[in-house]
Order: sequence, then C-alpha cells, then structure tokens
Amino acid sequence: MSLHLIIGDKRYSSWSLRPWLVLEMIGQPFTDQVIRLNQADTSRLIREHSPTGKVPALKCEHGTIVDSLAICEYLAERFPDAALWPVDVAARAQARSACAQMHSGFVALRSSLPMDLRRDEALEVIPVEAQADIDRMVELWSECRAASRDGGPFLFGKPGIVDAFFAPVAVRLRTYHVDLPDAASAYVETIYQWPAFKRWQQAGLEEG
Repeated sequence: MSLHLIIGDKRYSSWSLRPWLVLEMIGQPFTDQVIRLNQADTSRLIREHSPTGKVPALKCEHGTIVDSLAICEYLAERFPDAALWPVDVAARAQARSACAQMHSGFVALRSSLPMDLRRDEALEVIPVEAQADIDRMVELWSECRAASRDGGPFLFGKPGIVDAFFAPVAVRLRTYHVDLPDAASAYVETIYQWPAFKRWQQAGLEEG
C-alpha cells in the first residue's frame, strides 16, 4: 500500500493541509510532495500528477484522487478503524454538514484573510462580508459541539476530518489577530496544540 500526497506550499495551502492532517490521523506511512505555488512552472508540475491542475491530489492503490473532501472520504472508508467521523449517526451527520459548508462556502473569509503561517498582524478593517463569515464560523463550531456525544477539546471530542477542515480557519483567525468568544479561542488553541498540526506548522515556517 502506497499513499503519496501532492500538495502546495505548507505555508499557504489551506486545501493541502486538510488531507495531510487526515493522513496523519490514520497512522499509516505516507509521503508528501510539495509543489511551489504561483511559480512559472506550477501549473505544469501539478498537471503531471493531478488531472484538474489543482492540489491536493492523493496517489494510492486505487488511482489518483483529487479534491480535499474526496480524499478525506476515501481515507475514512479505507481506514474505518481510524474513526475519522463521529460514531454516532446524528453527530456524524453534523460533522459532514460542517465540512460541506466549509468546502463550498466562506468565500469572503478565504479571500480577505488568506492563509499564511508566518503572518502576525491584524487587518486594519475586516470587510463586512468576512466578518459575517467569521460570525457564522463561530456559530457553526457551537453547533458541532452541541451535536457531539463525546467530551474533549475537539469539535466532536477527539480529532477527526471536521477538525482538519477547520484547521486552516484557525490559522487565519490567529494570524490575523481576530477577536473571538472564549469557546472559539479555546478551539483555535486546541488546533495549535494538536501534534499533527504542529508538524505541518513547523515545516511551513521553515519553507524558503
């Protein structure tokens, strides 16, 4: 069995971070290959691995899987013992709903506060649309906690796909010094203390 993940810069690539964290959670060996973004040859290099011309892409025994959510769902099915989704049906439905909302929404937050692990400065003014996304994010995290049947600092007790999907948001909220309610701030801190995330963060900070 071989698992090889094609990703963008760890400093910037929020989409790549998600399946990378999930691969860390399954406890199986994997390799990653970083393709620098926004370079003259970026598109050509990515297309050598990904038919969509986008990262992430997972190369595995079942072919090449593209799109972060598709990769995570594949890993959840392939490695059920990792319990990447909550066991409880209602909690699992909420976790999947939260990931889908993150996957397809929060455009203003993404565009106004792009991920950069090295950033350490607030915006002078957060655009109204981005602030609305932040407010909705805080609300969504609360909804996840309310649906959880398990204690623990992550949204559904222990780390899972849903936390991998929100890890890039935690980066944005911390590096842009966004004011948050206590519960949301505690969750951001949980992400930052997550050993898997810390490994990605260290690598991203060391990139040239």
